[in-house]
Amino acid sequence: MTPRWLGLVLLLAGCAAAGNWTKPGVDEAAAAREYQDCRGAATSAVKTDAEIDQDILVTRGADWQRARLGRLAPRTMQEHTSDRAEAIVDVCMQRKGFVKPR
Repeated sequence: MTPRWLGLVLLLAGCAAAGNWTKPGVDEAAAAREYQDCRGAATSAVKTDAEIDQDILVTRGADWQRARLGRLAPRTMQEHTSDRAEAIVDVCMQRKGFVKPR
């Protein structure tokens, strides 16, 4: 099962980033479709990592609480997965000829 937070992270990233990519001659609707395609690829690519993270959270969560790491370790794993997914989307869009304004 994919962790709920992964879906939320990717959804929020998707809402914010879809309009940032441009390509001459491509309208917003076509850009959004291409972006969704890249997001789907990123979700598939990080799915195993997210599932492993979820398993770790379930089995090690109590240990982290006792060690006072609490939310730090899960947040770090979430950020790593989110960053990896974002990097995959970036490469995918660039390969399709899109540019992300700075």
